[in-house]
This record gives sequence, C-alpha cells and structure tokens, in this order.
Amino acid sequence: MWTSRIRTRPTAAWLAAALLAAGCATAAPAAHASTPATGGPAAGPTVTPAAATSWPVYHANAQRTGVVSGLPAAGALSTAWTAKLDGAVYGQPLAVGHLIIVATEDDSFYGLNRSTGRVVWRTHVGTPVPLSALPCGDINPLGITGTPAWDPATQLVYGVAEETGFRHVLYGVSLSGQVKVTREIPTPDGHPRYDQQRPALAVDGSRVYVDFGGLAGDCGPYIGSVVGVPASGHGSLISYRVPTSREGAIWGTAGPVLGPHGRLYVTVGNGAATSKPYDGSDSVVELTPGLRRVGFFAPSTWAQDNANDLDLGSMSPAVLANGSVIADGKRGVAYLLSATHLGGIGGQLTQKPVCTAFGGPAVQGTVAYLPCENGGMAAVDTAGGKLTVKWRGPSGAWGSPVIGGGAVWLPDWTAGVLYELNPATGAVRHQLSLGSGLPHFTSPSLSGSLVLVGTLSGVVAVRGA
Repeated sequence: MWTSRIRTRPTAAWLAAALLAAGCATAAPAAHASTPATGGPAAGPTVTPAAATSWPVYHANAQRTGVVSGLPAAGALSTAWTAKLDGAVYGQPLAVGHLIIVATEDDSFYGLNRSTGRVVWRTHVGTPVPLSALPCGDINPLGITGTPAWDPATQLVYGVAEETGFRHVLYGVSLSGQVKVTREIPTPDGHPRYDQQRPALAVDGSRVYVDFGGLAGDCGPYIGSVVGVPASGHGSLISYRVPTSREGAIWGTAGPVLGPHGRLYVTVGNGAATSKPYDGSDSVVELTPGLRRVGFFAPSTWAQDNANDLDLGSMSPAVLANGSVIADGKRGVAYLLSATHLGGIGGQLTQKPVCTAFGGPAVQGTVAYLPCENGGMAAVDTAGGKLTVKWRGPSGAWGSPVIGGGAVWLPDWTAGVLYELNPATGAVRHQLSLGSGLPHFTSPSLSGSLVLVGTLSGVVAVRGA
C-alpha cells in the first residue's frame, strides 16, 4: 500500500441501486458528546437534496464518477469561507441539504452551514489513536480517515472511527448530530493494531461496506479486507479477506465502486507472494453484495509487482458506464478490462503506460480522469477498446479530480492549490492557493457554486462560479 518510499454516466439502474437501503436506525447509548451551536436545528429533517447541491458519498455517487450535472458555469475562483475544526479532514466533505458534513482525525463529525461554514453541530465519538502508539503510519492522530457516506433510507451519515485500544467503530449520525447507530467492527485478519480504514464507505442495499488496509510502512501481519455491516447496526457481519498470508491492502481512497449487476469492485495492493502460486494480491476484484469473489484481474507481472511494491492498490478502479474498467497503480501501466469478465491473470483487453496513479479517478462517458502522481493528471479515452491519452493536467498537481460546471477540478495536495481545468484540453483556466496544507490524495466535493476541500485543519470552500 502507501509507503514513505513513494510520494505520494452511470446508468439509471446503477444509480437507483446505489440509493436503495433497508433497515431502520436504532438508538445508541447517549455517551457521545453532541454540541449544537446556538440556533442549530433541534431535529434532523428528512432530506431529498437537489442534484446540483448534493454530494452524499465519495465522488458523488456509488459508481464514484465524480460528476455532478446542473452546476453553474465555472468561473474565477475565490475563497467563500474557511472552517477550522479539531483535526485534519482526509475524507471528502459531504453536502446534504443545507449542511456540509465532515469527519476529522480527532474522531469528530461536524455539520457546517453550507453558505457560511458556521459550525451547526459537532459530535465527538471517541479518542483517536496517537501516532506514537502505532507500529508505523503517517497520520497523527488516527481517527476518522475514510470518507463517510450518507444513506437517504436511514437518514444517517455513516463513518468509521479508529479509537484508543485499536478499535474500529462504525457510527451512524443523524443530520442533527445525534448518534443513532454504533457498531464495533472486528477486523477480519484479527490484527486491528495494524489495520487502517482509509477508503471511503459505501452504502448499498441494507449494508454499509468498509474496506481495510495497513498503515503507511506496511508493518505487521495485516491482511486487506472488506466488511459488510448492517445499516441498522444490528445483525451479522459479512466479509471478504484477500487470500494472501500478509498485506494485500484494500486502501484506494474511493472505496468500493458499484458496477454492473450490483457488483462491487475494489483494488488490492501487494501481497506476500513473489512467486507462484498466486495469492490474490495486486488485483482488481469483483464482489457480490454478499462479498463473494466472482471475478478478478491481476497483471502477468504480479510477482514482480509484489516484490517491488508496484501494485494496483494505490488507485481505486475506474468503472465506466460502457462496461469497461481501467486499473492503474504504482507501476504506471493502465489496464483496460471488461467489467463483466475481468479476465484473471493477464486477462486485460489492452494496456498502456500512462502514469503512477494514487487516489480516486473520475469518469464521464468513455473517458476516465486518472489521479496521476507524475507527468500530470491524465484524461484517458476508452473508445474503440483502446486506451488513448487525450490530455494531461499540470505536471506537478497531485490529487484526485472531479467534474462539474463545465470544468475539471483538481487539487494539488503537495502545494495546497486548487485548479480549474478545461475539460477538452486540460489547460488551466484558473487556480487558487487554499492557504492550508492538504491531506495525501485529497479530492474536492462540488455543491452548487462551491468547491469544498478538506485540509489538515478543517475545510476550505471555494466559490467556483
């Protein structure tokens, strides 16, 4: 997975599947501090947000397209507001109704006024783990890292907090900041001290899906996994564990990606095996909603990738509406796959050197916008069953792109800059310094005329139209 050595339109049926959830939220113990600001709402409303202002999950939808329609035309950039919170915001801010909802590494959920950034409520759910208590890693403290997910069926925002004692706990929080669901998640490998929950959460059907990888440095006996937790907080957990003896992190920041037939797609990092037999690592994996593996792809170079930390796990898969998938990772080779037949070892439709990729891609039509670490973000067209690089973004800008208002939005976490790019050419139209450090692999959210970026100290809202 990530180490210090390496710097670092969907179909209507798919979207409908992503928004369905069953089960009722149940009250949790009232031991969590929820602090409403003066004039804040007394209860959480039932919300059906407008598409142009809604950003309910990572990259806007379960397919992780990163595309929102109906936004005002992009224009010159200026800072609308800045919210300083109690910790770093590694996950994307969510936009639900009139609230911007974020989670911090201090194990807090916040509801912010969308127009002003004012704190409406803060709910602190646990004590995060200091870096000094971890065997390796690069986040201090380690609290809520993966992007939360809003479920319109339960009217809850779900997020996973790492807490003192190396406990990973799923919380479901209402739009008034009340904790309604609490469920501890025992990591399937049995080594929670070495497991990190970095990918975004996904909600589909009656479950919340949670991915696990390792800490920066790949220390200890962890094994990558996906866990399905009942959205109600009650009932049995289901899980998939990578069939390697060690590592195999599932850590791409987009989390599970919804594809055809309700299947979930994840990428897997380097595993223990550096020679045959193959151990399920360095791969794209197709899972049923019950987390049974029904397909996979691994490069023919999987053994060398494992030996040299050059795996696919650094970028979540780009699942396009035309039924193709692009996988790219640390080796810098992009692979074009069929979503319904990933092909096994060496089963790609075609491949092409593109870039070393980290984070979450965006997709629109036949084009995937890859979050490149070197050479500039790449717009890659899959038309005709080929991989064609249409353009590249600024060479030094490292971040995960999103699309809306007639622009591609790209944050550079190394320089703390937000770019507005021409979607046809990649040319820079406007750029703005955000005045704050950004987390690795950061990706913005779009809500109306606002571009929202999590920072190492809170959130910056940029007026982009």
